[in-house]
Amino acid sequence: MAAEIVNPRSDSKADRDGGAEPLDSFDPVFALHRGGKMAVQATVPVRDKDDLSLAYTPGVARVCSAIAEQPELVNDYTWKSSVVAVVTDGTAVLGLGDIGPRASLPVMEGKAILFKQFGGVDAVPIALDCTDVDDIVETVVRLAPSFGGVNLEDISAPRCFEIERRLQERLDIPVFHDDQHGTAVVTLAALRNAARLSRREIGQLRAVISGAGAAGVAIAKMLVEAGIGDVAVADRKGVVSAGREDLNPVKRQLASFTNKAGLTGSLEDALAGADVFIGVSGGTVAEAAVASMAEGAFVFAMANPNPEVHPEVAHRHAAVVATGRSDFPNQINNVLAFPGIFAGALQVRATRITEGMKIAAAEALAAVVGDDLAADYVIPSPFDERVAPAVTAAVAAAARAEGVARR
Repeated sequence: MAAEIVNPRSDSKADRDGGAEPLDSFDPVFALHRGGKMAVQATVPVRDKDDLSLAYTPGVARVCSAIAEQPELVNDYTWKSSVVAVVTDGTAVLGLGDIGPRASLPVMEGKAILFKQFGGVDAVPIALDCTDVDDIVETVVRLAPSFGGVNLEDISAPRCFEIERRLQERLDIPVFHDDQHGTAVVTLAALRNAARLSRREIGQLRAVISGAGAAGVAIAKMLVEAGIGDVAVADRKGVVSAGREDLNPVKRQLASFTNKAGLTGSLEDALAGADVFIGVSGGTVAEAAVASMAEGAFVFAMANPNPEVHPEVAHRHAAVVATGRSDFPNQINNVLAFPGIFAGALQVRATRITEGMKIAAAEALAAVVGDDLAADYVIPSPFDERVAPAVTAAVAAAARAEGVARR
């Protein structure tokens, strides 16, 4: 029998008598998670022998034989083309870090239900008990025949970059690391609207990103792809620049297409005169550094639960403020992107998710705001029912335009 988690501060009769009261007797979070947050449900009835003969043997053999002769029929006669594998190794889970595959499952289940709730996409959480790049790649490749797409989740950098690249090279289905690209899509959408609000083009802006991990690198790539004036990325040792000798291969590549101004020094040094701050690293940025930014600056402090710049501080110096938290306006939330992106990719049976598809998703997401644009509304709510259909349609159209759609 599994051990119950005990509240050490409880003075219940069960505790006084040496018993153990489960946490879900008084904690609604644990109560909600009891037994998990999802289940498999049949889409066809099995009420009698006729139903059974159609859903299983002998009828199912005809479908299997047809797929054996024409493998592409698997997309029409199984759930493959509408289901995503949510894959993790548990090494970078939320703000908890390397907590392992078992402890990651509540998050992976949560991700799966967000796929269904916001995009109508079925998803299966898969927590792998390995962290070696080769092992993860080989395992996912062998699982791939069951799925229409792979969403990589909470895998630490820099391994996540190589895992995604190698999987996409070997598979003919979309592979998408949401910590990278979902964050980048929503950030770009919010930045486009902030620029529109201030009557500026994105090409007129200089941005500084705090954090050179998965999200920071992906945001930088997407901003450059979208035509940002300039963007510099800072890690713990300062601005990532070509002159640094301590850069790993990912950061050396990052230095090759960012920081056209040739900035060096600290994050705070880079912020002087900058138009945009994007935080995806944690830590705290001094108010004096925020105050040194250009007039009408944007501060997107997205660390959770503690933003790099508290909104109260940011509002004293910035025209638009966004965070990763739901209790402040302008939440940069990945759930605005990944359900619609996968729904659009699956709809056209795309072989991959391209940069053009991600840019299209960001533009569609920004357009949802429309004429309601305001300083406290540069990005829509995850509960806005217009979001997923808009992103889905844009991604599907972009996939067709870029030649990666199979229908």
